[in-house]
Amino acid sequence: MSNNKINQVGFNISEKATLIWNVADMLRGPFKPHEYGLVILPMTVVKRFHDCLLPTHSKVLETYEKVKNLEVVDGFLTRASGYQFYNTSKYTFETLLADPENIEANFKDYLAGFSGNVQDVLAKFDFDNIIKRMVESNTLYLVIKEFNTPKGYLGADKISAVDCGYVFEDLVRRFNESYGEEAGAHFTSRDIIYLMTDILLSDTKFNGQNITVYDMAMGTSQMLSCMEERIHALDEDATVTCFGQEFNPSTFAIAKADMMIRGGDPNNMRFGDTLSEDQFKGYKFDRIISNPPFGIDWKREQNAVEAEAKLGEAGRFAPGLPKISDGQQLFVLNGLAKLADDGKMAIVQNGSPLFSGDAGSGPSNIRQYILENDWLDAIIQLSTQQFMNTSIATYIWVLSKDKPAYRAGKVQLIDASHCYEVRRKNIGTKRNDITDRCREIIVQAYGEFREGIFGDKNGIYCESKIFDAVEFGYNKIVVERPLVDENGKPVLKKGKKVADSSLRDTENVPMEEDIDAYFAREVLPYAPDAWIDKTKTKVGYEIPMTRYFYEYKAPEASDDILSRIIGLEDEIAVSLKSLLHKGD
Repeated sequence: MSNNKINQVGFNISEKATLIWNVADMLRGPFKPHEYGLVILPMTVVKRFHDCLLPTHSKVLETYEKVKNLEVVDGFLTRASGYQFYNTSKYTFETLLADPENIEANFKDYLAGFSGNVQDVLAKFDFDNIIKRMVESNTLYLVIKEFNTPKGYLGADKISAVDCGYVFEDLVRRFNESYGEEAGAHFTSRDIIYLMTDILLSDTKFNGQNITVYDMAMGTSQMLSCMEERIHALDEDATVTCFGQEFNPSTFAIAKADMMIRGGDPNNMRFGDTLSEDQFKGYKFDRIISNPPFGIDWKREQNAVEAEAKLGEAGRFAPGLPKISDGQQLFVLNGLAKLADDGKMAIVQNGSPLFSGDAGSGPSNIRQYILENDWLDAIIQLSTQQFMNTSIATYIWVLSKDKPAYRAGKVQLIDASHCYEVRRKNIGTKRNDITDRCREIIVQAYGEFREGIFGDKNGIYCESKIFDAVEFGYNKIVVERPLVDENGKPVLKKGKKVADSSLRDTENVPMEEDIDAYFAREVLPYAPDAWIDKTKTKVGYEIPMTRYFYEYKAPEASDDILSRIIGLEDEIAVSLKSLLHKGD
């Protein structure tokens, strides 16, 4: 599946967001730079609603006059508007601007005319207080006038739901950058989203069925929008039902607005902290796609998470808890708890879940839970500088509850860190793009499920390796040596040797290897008096991806280094001589 169209319109999306953000020119003074988004984000949502509803505005007003005295009117009015929302106010942006003296009262009348689901969106923006500040600073009329210019037009006939979603995303990014948000609170650009969707759908057999899709940290819901778009591209008869949860009020408001405009059920967009306020208890989903925050602590949710962990299998966090400073593995567990028996999930992580935590720790136990259930399908390493707000290395984990037989017991690791093209212009810290060709190479490597190089090793390529899941496991053994007396003889207690804690050591024995055989080969030849305290043996799992793909590069020859240094010295000498002659 190609995203050429997306690449072609990408600049226009950024351009549209820039034009809208330039409304900030009118806000300087009354609003501080980090407050511009408080005005621009809700106004953009309101204008999107306005422009979508404008073609059916008269029909809605006519319908409202006929049914306004009925007990239930929503169904009549949504049918008249053509959307899951409506507005019964007589005003439009055009007529609002025709009466500048009464702009405040009329604009409030216009907003009050929206249906209840839009009122919920505006409440999440705390829009009443923002309007009050605009009135006090005499900027309300100017802002409405600016949004009513051609550059502020956001109608569905000109801007698709997906493209408008990315305009929202760009605006939110600018807003958060003005706040200096932490790198973990990043955004996912569409090149990464389309790679994730294509991986999730690569082996799907469509036959017009309903497919449920869930994003547990949905932001402005662009992953859900793209999944819906991709599924319909593969099967126009398929029905896609999207569900999402978000705890940032502004981005939640945008996501709910986006869902209403796309004709979905806005009630499936739910507000709250996924870790501590699960809004989808008991739900199961066919596909899960998500990019939760990483490197962010879960202290705020600690009490709720620990209480749920004590529920064991009745909760989401029975396998273990990660370190308090990084909650990303909790999102993985949440997704697995909600994944249908034949479901599949793609989730973005940083490097920490691959190896953090020793045997017996929460992170290791979570990896053990995933691998021993044979749910880890693949991990795809991306290049650095792929995200707008963070340049660190990232990985897409692909988890499946129903692997095909040829993938059973196996894990595919794909190093796609060389599979990108450099952008002509950075977007924040995003310097690299996964282009159509890059995505095709990675999806091919995943789909063919074999080891090897895909693409051009001297240019854009990825490398695939396949492992038995058990290869990532190990037994951590505790090796003891005897405490000896002044005569060098072992100290005994109840006939048993007493261990000398200062000589205690540990060894990680590969899961596939017999512990006693390993001990006899690797330890006893060097410490004949040692033994294993088998009561302390712990199982651990780690996925040392960097080690698996490490390529040795010979250091530069000393003669070459010397030659290069001499050459530099000669260049410096010539430059100095030239400068000295100029002085003469």
